[in-house]
Amino acid sequence: MTAPLQEETNRRPIAARSTGWARRFSAALARSSVTPNQISMLSIVFAAAGAAALLLMPGWPGLVLCALGIQGRLICNLLDGMVAMEGGKKSALGAVYNEFPDRAADSIFIVALGYAIGQPWLGWAGALAAALTAYVRVFGGALGLPQDFRGPMAKQHRMAVLTVACLGGAAEVALNGTQWLLLAAAWTIMIGSSITCVTRTSVMARLLRERA
Repeated sequence: MTAPLQEETNRRPIAARSTGWARRFSAALARSSVTPNQISMLSIVFAAAGAAALLLMPGWPGLVLCALGIQGRLICNLLDGMVAMEGGKKSALGAVYNEFPDRAADSIFIVALGYAIGQPWLGWAGALAAALTAYVRVFGGALGLPQDFRGPMAKQHRMAVLTVACLGGAAEVALNGTQWLLLAAAWTIMIGSSITCVTRTSVMARLLRERA
């Protein structure tokens, strides 16, 4: 497999890359002094801000701000790769910055979710399961297999679940003062991420047997 083809195979498929706003924004960033690695690190800032809002601002305002933090994080995850690949600003440490901030941002949001609902263990369990989905994917890549981004609870799915829970939870808190949607999201992320680890591992094992 040639290097450009391998890079494309190991790149998470994101439909938003083809949208006009993303192309225009990434092109503007590519012309600026901003680097893809800086954009990747900015995703942690959005995660920390969103998690802080979830934990420190009771009621619906904190939930809405957390949802905005999630979207800010995802936009950074979209643009860093576009600026690096399409913008021609790849660096020697790009692969490191592409992975490590993602794992930190995931953990920050999911652990904060656990504390917000009074179930810290559930947040930590969800964060561990989410990190393991990435470990299985990257491990498969280290064995020479295409990196597997399948779900049912890949990164974009986890963040979608949490976004919906925050926005729906904002209405729930305002109307009823309860947090059932946030609790459901925490369980969904933990169980779904665990299932994702199993599905990715099963596919990796099958491909390894076929290759042998």
